Amino acid sequence: MAATQLPVTRPHRQARLAVSLAFLANGLGFANWAARIPAVKDDVGLSTGALGVALLGIALGAVVAMPLAGALLVRFGSRKLTRLTLALFCVTLPLPALAGSLPALLGALALLGIASGSLDVSMNAQAVVIEQRYGRPLLAGLHGLWSLGSLGGALLGGLAAAGIVPRVHLLAVAAVLLAGGLYATRRLLPGGADRDQATPRFVRPTRTLALLGAIAFCGLLSEGAAYDWSSVYLRDSLGASEGLAVSAYAAFTFTMTVGRLVGDRLRARYGSRALLGSAALVAAAGLGGGLALRHTVAAVIGFAVLGAGLSCIVPIVFGAAGSAGGLPSGPAIAVVSTVGYLGFIAGPPIIGGIGEITSLPAALTLVVALTALVGVMARRLPPLD
Repeated sequence: MAATQLPVTRPHRQARLAVSLAFLANGLGFANWAARIPAVKDDVGLSTGALGVALLGIALGAVVAMPLAGALLVRFGSRKLTRLTLALFCVTLPLPALAGSLPALLGALALLGIASGSLDVSMNAQAVVIEQRYGRPLLAGLHGLWSLGSLGGALLGGLAAAGIVPRVHLLAVAAVLLAGGLYATRRLLPGGADRDQATPRFVRPTRTLALLGAIAFCGLLSEGAAYDWSSVYLRDSLGASEGLAVSAYAAFTFTMTVGRLVGDRLRARYGSRALLGSAALVAAAGLGGGLALRHTVAAVIGFAVLGAGLSCIVPIVFGAAGSAGGLPSGPAIAVVSTVGYLGFIAGPPIIGGIGEITSLPAALTLVVALTALVGVMARRLPPLD
């Protein structure tokens, strides 16, 4: 970490709490929407294939919005843009539940993706500023709060699915998050705290930034693949029951969350580059061993180790991009997050395609290879602290 530029004062502590609530709100809101996808599918009358087309709207919206958000950060600062995009996220959250056709749902999800992608870049940019003021790692814990919000949102969404129609449920969640989020984020650090107000709005990737983007791509591709294929692997390749198969997904999600919550402490003790490289190699070894043993318990443990190893990749690379010397933090974070998000959305179909040609266990070895590659690339990075 860079040395503390200013003493940590009450406004800095208030800003940390404010950005923590922004991360929490983003995870909570998105998981509530995800929990209602089956109901929205039935309400609109979509086939599985048509739903897949509609869900592409989120990915396309986010990929388009992230670099634009990086440019807007230079002009408006992360405080204003975080508050604006948080409000936009809340406003667009209920729109998919109001759609009555496939085109309307695709458009609503594209808007939600634009809002979510922009919020992701802007709140991470604000988090980097706050982390620099503290002079110690904070980003992993903030991403851990996003994961906690996601777990809480999934639980709340599941309860709501028992008797509340999606439009009422999501409108209520959006209203609460909008009121609470705008109140809380008043304490974010003002635009003058951003260090890149006079820098170009777009950046030409340096070697370091290109490496960080490649690491984000590999890490998030592996994360997306684990989320979508872990349970399928246990059920279809190992013959586990439907209930038992979910344990791989649960183990991966749990260790991902815990890893992020303790990641700042580990990063401060061992250094970002060392933690990034060693954790990635542990992840590769864990999943590789789980796949090689071809046993349900081994597979669950393997995915758990994978989650722990992947947990700090995104916080570390986002923090490194935002702190890279000579680069504007907002556009730099936007570059890395856009490339990483492309990996996240490409991972599941790539694994599915390879699995169709060969087998799912063989396809999942790509995750092992990519996490090992992260360990190798981490060694080529300059010191990040």
